[in-house]
Amino acid sequence: MKRIGAFLACAFLALLAAAPAVAQEADSQEYRLGPKDLIEIKVLELTEMNGERRVGDDGSIDLPLVGKVPVAGLTASEVGDRLQAVLTAKYVNRANVTVVIKDYANKPVSIIGAVQRPGSLSIAGKWDLLQAISAAGGLRPDAGRKIYVLRRGDNGLSDRLEIDRDELFIRSSERWNVTIYPSDVVNIPPRTPVKIFCLGEVRSPGALEFDSDDRITLLSAIAKAGGFTSRAAKGSIRIKRRGPDRKDMELTADYGRIVSGKDPDPDLMADDVVIVKESFF
Repeated sequence: MKRIGAFLACAFLALLAAAPAVAQEADSQEYRLGPKDLIEIKVLELTEMNGERRVGDDGSIDLPLVGKVPVAGLTASEVGDRLQAVLTAKYVNRANVTVVIKDYANKPVSIIGAVQRPGSLSIAGKWDLLQAISAAGGLRPDAGRKIYVLRRGDNGLSDRLEIDRDELFIRSSERWNVTIYPSDVVNIPPRTPVKIFCLGEVRSPGALEFDSDDRITLLSAIAKAGGFTSRAAKGSIRIKRRGPDRKDMELTADYGRIVSGKDPDPDLMADDVVIVKESFF
């Protein structure tokens, strides 16, 4: 029984070790080839076919014995099936063909924003987010707190994944070190200053500067302005804002209701003007 248990444990560990390779092969099988992609071909029965081939601008690869073979629009497994059919029809009774994508140059990953070298990356094999950022030279000092991975599916639908920079780099959370696929766009917006104007009965009226990473609310603006004066009308604070249509709009907030939890603390936007009037009672 001990020998059987040890054998099963070894088999289980072997399966775990093989899992990443199987997952990587499955990812590459779904990718459809295009010009400039690099593939590796191995034919067990015909070693002269073995080697790496770059897909030409016409969507084909040039191979010994068979010449040009159109591969654009095919997956790696479909290319293997096509080569197998050609070889068994002319040269051998049986052909074991393996095709692996080595360089996804047709659909490069784009990395933009606050990295040292923004631009396109031709990924080879399976990459994760940290590898993509490292290949772009790493983060700039002004990198914001949020990282966005934008992905477009073959059905035309887009998806956006939001990742906290600190979870990835400081807390080293593997959950957020996501796999990066061909044609993904990684966007790391830089931090920018945001100005809010707080006027009237606060201790330090004027322009207040926040960081774009901060959650800017009415309470945080009042706190940064030094709090209220003794004459402040806390029950009717006005927030003036320029709307998307370029028209001015006005909101009203009650400080007492916000502090007591009866009303939410309203978020402020860049260039909002907070006005605290004088109380006459």
